[in-house]
Amino acid sequence: MHVATPPAPCPPSTAHLALPFFDDAHRTLAEGLVPWAAAQEVDETDDRAACRDWVKRLGLGGWLRYCVPAAHGGALPALDSRALVLLRETLAYHSPLADFAFAMQGLGSGAITLAGSPAQQAHYLQGVARGELIAAFALSEPEAGSDVGAMQTIATSTDSTSATGTFCLNGTKTWISNGGIADFYCVFAKTNPSGGTRGISAFIVDANAPGLDTSRHIHVMAPHPLATLQFSDCNVPATALLGEENGGFKLAMRTLDIFRASVAAAALGMARRALAEAVHHARQRRMFGQTLADFQLTQAKIGEMAALVDSAALLTYRAAWLRDTGQARVTAEAAMAKMTATENAQRVIDMALQLHGGRGVEVGSKVESLYRDIRSLRIYEGATEVQQLIIGKAVLQE
Repeated sequence: MHVATPPAPCPPSTAHLALPFFDDAHRTLAEGLVPWAAAQEVDETDDRAACRDWVKRLGLGGWLRYCVPAAHGGALPALDSRALVLLRETLAYHSPLADFAFAMQGLGSGAITLAGSPAQQAHYLQGVARGELIAAFALSEPEAGSDVGAMQTIATSTDSTSATGTFCLNGTKTWISNGGIADFYCVFAKTNPSGGTRGISAFIVDANAPGLDTSRHIHVMAPHPLATLQFSDCNVPATALLGEENGGFKLAMRTLDIFRASVAAAALGMARRALAEAVHHARQRRMFGQTLADFQLTQAKIGEMAALVDSAALLTYRAAWLRDTGQARVTAEAAMAKMTATENAQRVIDMALQLHGGRGVEVGSKVESLYRDIRSLRIYEGATEVQQLIIGKAVLQE
């Protein structure tokens, strides 16, 4: 069950903007975003309708311009990880569904930004920035989640060198965010079935392409648009090839690397909201002649929650700063941020719910919805266990 998001007990703090990770452009971004996000009222009872609404609002507000480079209607010359982090953290604080809508515009079009032809970029990116086109990223399959090389979707070329050549896609993609509401999908399929990860290519497939069925919706504990995509002799023109043939795996990983730190930011925003809800409740709730906040055990829990939030924040901001400043190594730091922020947020939200007592599990309460919203972040875009492997291998190679 998903209901309209209740208003926040207080606006999120912007004290972290004084940290050296950020510059004046990021501070200006936050100054406009924080009041805008607080003023939005979206009925989220129907998650698909709500996501369309959020994309439209985010486009009109100019926030989706941070998902694409300035050459194609974006706000900055290139994708800026710190801007993405600030946007996702703030949006998630108010509405995880708003964060989802924003993030999928960036992730769904990210491969086009990185490797699209000038024609592809001109056709799709401006629509993404204006909120007129909804994007999706189609990588996962029933038997290929973390093990991308196991994907079984095949793209067969008729004559990719000819202007009239086509690729024929057959296979299944699942757990696809924006599935069924997207206007186009960045789809990864094997052009060399025996090539493992080196045989994967990327394609832009419009939602109305013959042979594409997006009707199988997936219902999850924190509702948002998910679907299984079925490709049955789905023919796309050779011009739909995104980047180099058989270069799809590297393109997918580059795209995910950009947005991994922003997943941490989404978790951070949810954790900050849970902490704010807990503090507000502790100050208001009276028991045994005093407020809940007067008990030392409450103070200890609030202190632990605050430390968990700040430790996640520092790792998240560091990862985004490293990428933006062109540091040589980013993958392990982004993995640390994603792992720590999502795991810490789960703990913070659980403690916030516990402090609310019975009210915490009441459907419609903010901490109850956060409890459901946070769980998937520990899985998607690389589960915690995958992040541990990335970090461990990096440390052993030092």
